[in-house]
Amino acid sequence: MTKVALVLGATGQDGAYLVRHLLRSGYVVHGTTRDAETSPRTNLRTLGVAEKVTLHSVAPNDFRSVMQTFAAVAPDEIYNLAGQSSVGLSFQQPTETLESIATATLNMLEAMRLTAQDARFYNACSSECFGELNGVAADENTAFRPLSPYATAKAAAYWLVENYRRAYGLYACSGILFNHESPLRPERFVTRKIVAAAVRIARGSGERLTLGDLSIRRDWGWAPDYVDAMHRMLQQPKPEDFVIATGEAHSLEAFVAAVFAALDLNWEHYVTTDPGLLRRAEIAHNVGNASRAAERMNWRAGAAMAEVVRRMVAAELDPTLVTA
Repeated sequence: MTKVALVLGATGQDGAYLVRHLLRSGYVVHGTTRDAETSPRTNLRTLGVAEKVTLHSVAPNDFRSVMQTFAAVAPDEIYNLAGQSSVGLSFQQPTETLESIATATLNMLEAMRLTAQDARFYNACSSECFGELNGVAADENTAFRPLSPYATAKAAAYWLVENYRRAYGLYACSGILFNHESPLRPERFVTRKIVAAAVRIARGSGERLTLGDLSIRRDWGWAPDYVDAMHRMLQQPKPEDFVIATGEAHSLEAFVAAVFAALDLNWEHYVTTDPGLLRRAEIAHNVGNASRAAERMNWRAGAAMAEVVRRMVAAELDPTLVTA
């Protein structure tokens, strides 16, 4: 029988790539957005899958809305990628962040318990939950010490998944994903902000790029690789949580330098820093250890920072490459 998948948050970066991945894997795919009638579906259209997915209007923090959709779709697999996705914005909107992530996840788990107990549930967790790692690579046994409302909400959702798995025997798991990028990122994310500005500068815009702390170090991967890991998690014989990462940490300065070098430019001539862009509580260094994913799922990151930069710059220069 053909499997049915439901992707909550189908119009974002990860949602669009996951929809494409599932369609290529032979699934019937349903997706959700807050308003299916007015949603621009830009990412889905860019990937050529907008007409191949059935979109539903769902407010994840409204239990009735979630329950009705689960009952109507009767999914075999549920992927929770919905919720407020900006760490910086979470300091300005902590209540909305908590509701859209933690409360929404609780609604999904409870709706699954009541209407779809045989389904399998994937929850998008985040490396932000670990907080400051001081250069030590985090794995599935590393303690959570969240430093933002976003990370706190993601940690709460993680423990809700763990609770429903143990208390009700649901197939529910979390992917603890480190940073993963693509040309589908909006420019409010720093990686896309850097790439888009650098390309404009190379084309003669005359602007300067303003950034915050260039010393922070992150584990950057390629988003299509990471949605493949999400799918693999729900194919395992038993539900387990997995860290998904490249295992390499690079400074933001190194990322900036690589982007400008790809355009034959010296970044120091075009970049300034602004203390006003610093977050209230910033993680200086994070990196992940995805050895469990390699051992259990045969998953490994296909691209680390240098290749991610190359692909993002190429797609910014030639939009036809975005679908790669």
